Amino acid sequence: MMDWLNLPPLSALRAFAAYTETGSVSRAGDLLNVSHAAISQQLRSLETRLGVALIDRSGRSLKLTEEGRQLADAVEAGFGRIGHAIDALTGAELDRPLAVSTSPSFAANWLMSRLGEFQVLHPEIDIMISPTPALVDPSPGGIDLCIRYGAGTWPGVESERLLTSPITVVAAPSLIGDLDPQTPEDLLPFPWIEELGTNESTLWLESRGVFTSLRRSRIQVPGNLMLDGARNGQGIVVSTLVAVEEDVRAGRLRVLFEDRMDDGYHLITRPGVHRPPLKAFLRWIRKSAREESRARVTVSSDRS
Repeated sequence: MMDWLNLPPLSALRAFAAYTETGSVSRAGDLLNVSHAAISQQLRSLETRLGVALIDRSGRSLKLTEEGRQLADAVEAGFGRIGHAIDALTGAELDRPLAVSTSPSFAANWLMSRLGEFQVLHPEIDIMISPTPALVDPSPGGIDLCIRYGAGTWPGVESERLLTSPITVVAAPSLIGDLDPQTPEDLLPFPWIEELGTNESTLWLESRGVFTSLRRSRIQVPGNLMLDGARNGQGIVVSTLVAVEEDVRAGRLRVLFEDRMDDGYHLITRPGVHRPPLKAFLRWIRKSAREESRARVTVSSDRS
């Protein structure tokens, strides 16, 4: 028997969801256009059905028990997914701009230079790029797509690899000259630049046991300025190969070390139905990444 057949009545779950949203039996009744007595009856019926207390009634005011908080989180997520699917199926969100969250460095050094092609193909779709180093989750009515760097193992979301890109340590020839570093210790005399809100360079130095021996300062700047500083010889940078490969090919930066060879950028979405603008964007960005990967392989073959 399918699990949903064992669920409590929808009316009881709606009453519980309304109570957890408003924090009040009477306001929950107003929200659902029923009496507060009807809400109270639904809540007690739900507790009886489940065999657990969801609301602590021992004090002067009602509050959720631990079991109640667990169910509240599950109900909010479940109703949110249902509502999102209905909006996607009925086209209720068609007029909302497509919201994409990604790191400032990926937006500046990969995504923005390619967006013009998407706009030509889909002039009817408005896009809002939200560059942030913070780890953001897709949410109903909010961020549609997140592009994250890592191994692709994030709970509660759907993850699809877009591009494989190792972590690289790079610097401008004007800063390090013809130095061929053999160990991280060789880089300690130089200044470092780090993207504001991240700690990639700190983690890289700490993982090699040399962070406390750093003899120069670290500068934290917004992501779109980090590589500008590296190109100008202001410091060593830890970034991804995708973000710096144009500069490496042009000789503006040199790769000093590479790490996390199997990691990369991933497309992060909510489980469930995608609205049409997101479907179109996913088709386009997958195709763009595939074409770039094929071009990279061709260039490598020609050089060999």
